[in-house]
Amino acid sequence: MDFLVAIILSVIEGITEFLPISSTGHMILVEDFLRLSDDSAFADSFMVIIQLPAILSVVVYFWSELCPLRRDGIDNEKIRLWIRIVIAFLPAAVLGALFDDYIEAWLFNSITVAVALVIGGVVLLLLERRTSSVHMQEVGDITWGKGLLIGFFQCLAMIPGTSRSAATIIGGMILGASRPAAAEFSFFLAIPTMLGATAYKVMKNGLDFTAHQWALLAIGSIVSFLVAYAVIAAFMGYIRRRNFIPFGYYRIALGALVLLLFLL
Repeated sequence: MDFLVAIILSVIEGITEFLPISSTGHMILVEDFLRLSDDSAFADSFMVIIQLPAILSVVVYFWSELCPLRRDGIDNEKIRLWIRIVIAFLPAAVLGALFDDYIEAWLFNSITVAVALVIGGVVLLLLERRTSSVHMQEVGDITWGKGLLIGFFQCLAMIPGTSRSAATIIGGMILGASRPAAAEFSFFLAIPTMLGATAYKVMKNGLDFTAHQWALLAIGSIVSFLVAYAVIAAFMGYIRRRNFIPFGYYRIALGALVLLLFLL
């Protein structure tokens, strides 16, 4: 049964990782009803670690845009892009290390997720209804200063249910990035962020994982990677033609439903 739950959680992760609806929030909600493990430390680690393979699908999908190595030498523009990505990653690295234990103890619950879903949904709707000037059409137009500010927006996603992709995409759009540019930068920023989060969780709990738990992580990683890769292509095609309003309504509806179920 736990392998089935691991697969279900990994499918949810792969589908929701790049959508502005919170992958961690969805996994917390599902895990409340389909318990993966009585070991809460492993269950919490599982929900973070299987995000890494989903993020690695970004590397595969955007390889030509991310790899600085060319046949004729080094692509300096891509090196500069990676520098901006690393700078944007720093706020989450510092604050995540400082507050991880507190977040796990107090915020990894369905009520927090539901409230964050509703608030994030309202913000998405308001953002899409306002007019703003776009002066960063491509991901390469995002400066290191704007990237750092997007990194601070990413820190909001430490609250489960906020959505890392929503926080960074919204932040990018508020700062003047086009929707596709903000989305691409969000995906690229996820690479060091989830590498760091996974390494932290493995160092914190991984040495205590059993062989069975490592097997659950292995199957979950494979599933999340495959599903996420399929979702990236569909999502990038979607945001070039449409807005985030449906995701805003979805977040509000789901958050309200969860609050009703837990508070009534």
